Amino acid sequence: MISVESTIRRVNGGAAKLSVAPLEDTSTFKNRAYTALKEVIVSLNIYDQTNEVRLDERQLAQSLGVSRTPVREAMAQLEREGFVHSVPRRGIYVVRKTRREVIEMIQVWAALESLAARLITMHASDDEIGRLRQMFASFDEAGGAPHAKLDEYSEVNIQFHQTIIAMGGNGILVNLAENLFTHMRMIRRKTIGEENRADRSIQDHLAIIQALEARETDAAEVLVRNHALGLADHVSRYADYLE
Repeated sequence: MISVESTIRRVNGGAAKLSVAPLEDTSTFKNRAYTALKEVIVSLNIYDQTNEVRLDERQLAQSLGVSRTPVREAMAQLEREGFVHSVPRRGIYVVRKTRREVIEMIQVWAALESLAARLITMHASDDEIGRLRQMFASFDEAGGAPHAKLDEYSEVNIQFHQTIIAMGGNGILVNLAENLFTHMRMIRRKTIGEENRADRSIQDHLAIIQALEARETDAAEVLVRNHALGLADHVSRYADYLE
């Protein structure tokens, strides 16, 4: 596990500079540089940034304590995965998805997660499903008010959706969802505090868990799909910052 601390510092009249901690273990430079940079990018809250975030290969190599070659190789892989994009004669920038791209990602996620819910009702154990309910125990005790602990709820929300996919027990589905969800977690973190979505979200989650516990396959599939598509509708109506 690589421990990465990240900050964005403004330099040169507002340009963003990414800071990362040095790599302690210098084995497999490319893979470790890739993991470290991806963790930092995902943690940036990119949709809260008013300026583009430009990545400086030389500065990142110095911060990580490696040569520029593994950083360049890591950047190439991150670009293939849609996390960064290179602009000739300008540099490499963290990708901000457009509203249309975010909606399309959510639509695909809705299909994958609803299939996972169907599989859960057929194959998961009662104990596995019960762990989903345990995720929200602290919010039930607080009177069902996740907005009071929004940062904590945001992480539980993300964990819930990842767990639904994993509990489906289909390895291909998990692999298809992995990279997609890494993109989506950034927009979920941004949107969870908007338009009272946190309060509505926990009610949707509890209804989904109830359907899974009752092995109501069709209902669980529909509830999960509609919950995801509700996020797509929210993005369509309110996410002007994605333009």
